[in-house]
Amino acid sequence: MLFGEGVRVAVDGLRANALRSLLTALGIIIGIAAVVTMVALGSGAQRAVQDRIAALGPTLLNVFSGQDFRGGVAIGGASTLTYDDDTAIAHQAGYVAGVVPELQRGFQIRFGDHNVNQDVIGTTPDFVTVRNYGLSAGRMFTAGEAAERRLYAVLGSIIPDQLHTTPAEIVGQQIQIGQFPFTVLGVLAEKGAGPGSNDDDVIIPFQTARYRVIGTGRLRTITIKAVAVDSMTLAMIEIERVLRHQHKLQPGKEDDFRIRNQRDILLTQEQTTQTFKSLLAGVAAVSLLVGGIGIMNIMLVSVTERTREIGVRKAMGAPRKAILTQFLLESVVLTGVGGVIGIGLGAAISWTIHALSKLPTYVSLWSVITGIFFATVVGVFFGIYPAMRASRLDPVDSLRYE
Repeated sequence: MLFGEGVRVAVDGLRANALRSLLTALGIIIGIAAVVTMVALGSGAQRAVQDRIAALGPTLLNVFSGQDFRGGVAIGGASTLTYDDDTAIAHQAGYVAGVVPELQRGFQIRFGDHNVNQDVIGTTPDFVTVRNYGLSAGRMFTAGEAAERRLYAVLGSIIPDQLHTTPAEIVGQQIQIGQFPFTVLGVLAEKGAGPGSNDDDVIIPFQTARYRVIGTGRLRTITIKAVAVDSMTLAMIEIERVLRHQHKLQPGKEDDFRIRNQRDILLTQEQTTQTFKSLLAGVAAVSLLVGGIGIMNIMLVSVTERTREIGVRKAMGAPRKAILTQFLLESVVLTGVGGVIGIGLGAAISWTIHALSKLPTYVSLWSVITGIFFATVVGVFFGIYPAMRASRLDPVDSLRYE
């Protein structure tokens, strides 16, 4: 039997019991849809992490005070980081390309009749360079303007929208931060929500924050840019050495600060997502197993129903290979059709998840190939036994079967 003819016969056989074939394929459809959705979620999470690392800069480090912060508020004692620590790291630590101090406190931001509560960060002009930020409008304040404690501000990308205006319109306008009027110099380019994002923050000069607005020299964070990815560990060792000397910590005494690698935090998030994806993939595998068992059951029923047909074909000279191929093709066609429908359903589910929850999803060519591969494997694995049973039927006994 030619392959094309075998496929045609298989399709005709399935069409003769269309409803039964559809219900049988339902397990495969659900399983393949689950596989495609899980792969799409995993791929989307991986791409999101890679984009986030690229946006933050792969060499970014953060030094935090030893105390805990919740919602920007210090819990338990004064911060252990000072502006002197920032200066010492900049001048004494090796493998460091840039350092910026960050004071932080929540304020009410007002513009006209609109207001919003967001964090205000006091820092230096190097903030945009170290944190790898661009500006969508206006400019950053200069070192001279920062030293003069000017009341200048640069807004995070979502702040203009929260104040019911646009980046172009708000640049040059005045906003109220607490009791102080600030002139908006620029608006940061968007990076998206996630660790290390300042899309919802307001940036002001460090000395302005220290002496006029926040009124303290105790830092929330020191952000550091290492010279290269390969030097991250060495940079962290150098930073620890400098800060322990600055804080006069004796050997054996625990650090009163924490050094965090943003890249490691993001990769940990990706690993968590991958673990969740693996669990759901296990559920998808169970669906495929159940679907495969259903296909085997229906194919065995089909062999029993068509015993006389098999006997007639064998009596007319059809070899065992032709009978085996026919029933195996029916199984593969059934799972193949279910696989195609499942891939479409999985892509639709992935798109819906992204549209409703904004979770990153990505239906790649690899996920489509994976779906087709699993559908074919299930069809062959669970179709081989019914096909072999059909090919081994005795033609005389088959012709006598009622």
